Amino acid sequence: MVLPYGVYRADHVGSFLRPKAVLDAREAVANEKSTIKELREVENKCITDVATKEIENGLRSITDGEYRRAYFHLDFLQHLSGIEIRGQTGLIRPHGFSPPVLAVTGKLGHPNAIQVEDFKFLEQAIKDNGGAATTKVCIPSPTMVHFRGGRASIDIEAYPDLDEFFEDLARVYQEELDSLYQAGCRFVQLDDTNLAYLCDPDMRKSAGDRGEDLDVLPRKYAELINAAISKRPKDMKIGIHLCRGNYRSKWFASGGYEPVAEVLFKELNVDAYFLEYDDARSGDFKPLRHLPEHKVVVLGLMSSKKSTLDNKKEILERLKQAAEMCPKGLEQLCLSHQCGFSSTMEGNELTEDEQWAKVRLEVEIAKEVWGDDLSK
Repeated sequence: MVLPYGVYRADHVGSFLRPKAVLDAREAVANEKSTIKELREVENKCITDVATKEIENGLRSITDGEYRRAYFHLDFLQHLSGIEIRGQTGLIRPHGFSPPVLAVTGKLGHPNAIQVEDFKFLEQAIKDNGGAATTKVCIPSPTMVHFRGGRASIDIEAYPDLDEFFEDLARVYQEELDSLYQAGCRFVQLDDTNLAYLCDPDMRKSAGDRGEDLDVLPRKYAELINAAISKRPKDMKIGIHLCRGNYRSKWFASGGYEPVAEVLFKELNVDAYFLEYDDARSGDFKPLRHLPEHKVVVLGLMSSKKSTLDNKKEILERLKQAAEMCPKGLEQLCLSHQCGFSSTMEGNELTEDEQWAKVRLEVEIAKEVWGDDLSK
């Protein structure tokens, strides 16, 4: 089968370890010893470097490493009007990490394009490297605005009716995707923790305790995502990445995909799935039996959390096992690490050299399985 535009047999989720120069520049801005303009200049140089390294190490789906972000989701969502970042959530088990929480304080709006200038910069950096690659834009899934806080985090006066909230949320995403398309973007990845969190028994219980209907919520999220991407032209492809948490090599949720598998594969109108499958916390491959014949899964069999190289023989064997569950076998599969290397600016517990060694091994395995042309 032909892979969707922007998807490759050796692929990746998006983020890379932040260079010290970026971290130092961010700290200088936070301490009022530098300016946003100076930070942007440092980011530009480092993004040009990381795009070059991605290509040199065999990747063809190129991101900016999320170097302009502290968190994979907050730095994007804070640009929507009607959203504020507040305080801390309760502790997230099992590691006690507690990120800031979003609050909807007024009507949602999309006053300006959020990712367009970043896309244009990266697109030019890729062209300067010969242009034989796809510029991938990663943005948080719209579900990120709802799940952690639920009804309590959405101003009752702005949205007495949650249906109107979901309609506005879909609309602002439609506007952002249109802005990206007009700028030339043809592949966008939505990063979603919440459908994966709804596979975790404890997180399901917490959602139920705050009044969510666990039979309805996954379908509500599928409807939201479908509405958000419904106006994209046919030549803009959408992938979705499901994550169980990725902070300094730590995780937050566990549980196989079975509770959401039918909704995920049969009701969600995306072109590709980036699924975490690096250890037993992700369950078995049986949910892949629901995969439609025209869609692909980028299997996150390799680990971005560990500094050691994955066992090539084990990865090959697990690819074989997963293929047995797919209607068209290996044709519907690609390979990646389970998540990015730095979902927050702190990054996972490994070095840059170890990171690129893991990328090269992934590319090597993909070529052994599918051949040298990773676009087929």
